[in-house]
Amino acid sequence: MRNWLLYIMTVLIWGSTWLAIEFQLGQVNEVVSLFYRFAISAMCMWGFVLWRKLPMRFNIIDHGFFILLAIGNFGLNYLFLYWAQGTLSSAMASIAFSFMLILNMINTRIFFAKPIAFKSYIGAGLGILGIVSLFWHELGGTDLSTATLAGLALALLGTFAASLGNMVSIRNSNREIGVLEGNAWGMLYSSLLLGAYTAISPLSFAIDADTSYWVSLFYLAVFGTVIAFACYFSLLKNIGPERASYIIVLFPIVAVVLSTLFEGFTWQVNTFIGFGLICAGNLLVLLPKKLLVKYTPFSTAKQYQTN
Repeated sequence: MRNWLLYIMTVLIWGSTWLAIEFQLGQVNEVVSLFYRFAISAMCMWGFVLWRKLPMRFNIIDHGFFILLAIGNFGLNYLFLYWAQGTLSSAMASIAFSFMLILNMINTRIFFAKPIAFKSYIGAGLGILGIVSLFWHELGGTDLSTATLAGLALALLGTFAASLGNMVSIRNSNREIGVLEGNAWGMLYSSLLLGAYTAISPLSFAIDADTSYWVSLFYLAVFGTVIAFACYFSLLKNIGPERASYIIVLFPIVAVVLSTLFEGFTWQVNTFIGFGLICAGNLLVLLPKKLLVKYTPFSTAKQYQTN
């Protein structure tokens, strides 16, 4: 039941953050927005871990991985995705991000020597075909230098960075570093790195934005970052990266529904085909060797162990 609750919360929150990001664009530079987002998140996390009196002292190697976590999950991935949503709708960006399920599998094979089943390669192929179908009009009607294709490339780069951050989180869990403790350090390092870049660049910390910007900023900082990442990394620890990544199949559905309601996103034939292929590829990756009815992402809650 605890894993189901973590699962549902992550899907609903992350599915809605794609629309919230739209209110962050165009008013304030993306780096500055992310600095404030993770600074708020870090303050919330540190206030909580200090109140809970959790152990926060770690060796220098662990701090190195906290910095990598900051770069992967709380830095480059969001920067690339913010830039991508400058040219892509929130629905398109979220669907492209669903490719992370396949990247997580490949990276767990590389970093943790976990074998990849043949069906996973088929799933990866379906996912790639789905992305091509999704952007078929852009691919067929324009050249490769278009803003849409650049947005797709940025979304995939952000997805790759996020997957690497997931691997760092798994490593931290295997080192018995708590999710809250690791996230607190990661968010702190992220805000420090983004703040340092802002300070030495021509950018300004001053923000002149409307109410929608501030509301979306606090929603992204508290719900989209603090709560959602705590839920997701807990699932990584409890049920492993492949089944936790099943979330990625579902939250694009939330994002597409919200984009349809509030952004006027129009479903076309290639959208249905592309979305269906991506979901089919992701589901195939998670299909067990035995009957599907005997499998759920929550059938066990054992700690994920490397081979």
